[in-house]
Amino acid sequence: MSSFTNIKLKGDMVVWAVVLILSIISLLVVYSSTGTLAYKFQSGNTEYYLFKHGFILMFGLFLMYATHKIKYTYFSGISLIAIFLAIPLLMLTLMKGSNLNEASRWLALPGTSLTFQTSDFAKLALIMYVSRVLSQKQDKIDSLKDAFLPVVIPVVIVCALILPANFSTAAVLFTTCFVMMFIGRIHYKHLLTLVGLGIVAILIILSVGKFAPKVFPRFGTWMKRIENFISNDKDNKGNFQVEQSKIAIATGGPLGKGPGKSSQRNFLPHPYSDFIYAIIIEEYGLAFGLLIVLLYLILLFRGTRIATQSSRMFGSLLAFGCAFSLVFQAMINMAVATNLFPVTGQPLPMLSMGGTSIWFTSIGVGIILSVSAGETEKDKLDTNLEEEVAIA
Repeated sequence: MSSFTNIKLKGDMVVWAVVLILSIISLLVVYSSTGTLAYKFQSGNTEYYLFKHGFILMFGLFLMYATHKIKYTYFSGISLIAIFLAIPLLMLTLMKGSNLNEASRWLALPGTSLTFQTSDFAKLALIMYVSRVLSQKQDKIDSLKDAFLPVVIPVVIVCALILPANFSTAAVLFTTCFVMMFIGRIHYKHLLTLVGLGIVAILIILSVGKFAPKVFPRFGTWMKRIENFISNDKDNKGNFQVEQSKIAIATGGPLGKGPGKSSQRNFLPHPYSDFIYAIIIEEYGLAFGLLIVLLYLILLFRGTRIATQSSRMFGSLLAFGCAFSLVFQAMINMAVATNLFPVTGQPLPMLSMGGTSIWFTSIGVGIILSVSAGETEKDKLDTNLEEEVAIA
């Protein structure tokens, strides 16, 4: 018992509270939505996924706690190692990764049955690296050669390696880095050039995907999802999961059916991950669904506030990049569940059932808390110094 009482949380307490609330909600909803999965693979043992997911969440909280204890300035040096590990890992994943639905996204950990999505690691590595380079290049930030290229080249390489297997993750990461470059004061002409090159790249991908489909095996899936979203045809089999999600939301109503009383979990593909938001609304109601949105917005607001209060550019960019990436992904997931965006396969951070994805998300939140804790310690030191000067 004494070991628990000795645990001291640092950083923004609101962020800690939001994470704990999301974790509790995640336990309840994952337990409810994995019923069919348990009967299919675990002989009806519904507690199996509850305890498994509970362990993953607990270890995630441990990683968050351990990360927030690290002085955030150390992540500048860590980013160099991480980015040089991420690029070969992404290459290895494309060549020898576990293949599911023509997507090589996972690498098996040697000697174990565990797999992890290398893009989750690359996402954190790139955000840390971009924060480092932007903060170091502020004295020549308008330079194409000295500032823009050193930032954008790793972004293009990492996103290009993620794109063939996971277009949505590459798009989310590229958008996050673009916003970070804007905040980091990269010259607007360079940013407009990047937008233009991005449009050209999309046109090239469309052309290559159409005439050489083997280069982008997922191209057909991407186009079908966009076509299904545009057509909105109820009889189209490609819209089945979206239609089931809409039924879950509609039948949930303002107050929901009650915990564990979802019926669409039996029909909706991946109700415990990609479409968990629909199950939340079905069981707990639209009002509770709006509360989830509010929690993510609070997380973004606190992350932005931590960024603006940081005395170092590196800390500001690091906290904002991690917060924006997490919340942007959450908004895309919820937009898909409510048929406001084409199906992407992005999980809902800290809520969807997962493994290493939850752990990397936890490390990202830990980095935000590390920046917050570092600034809190600095404020205390400054206050003590002012008091000593006043006494003298």
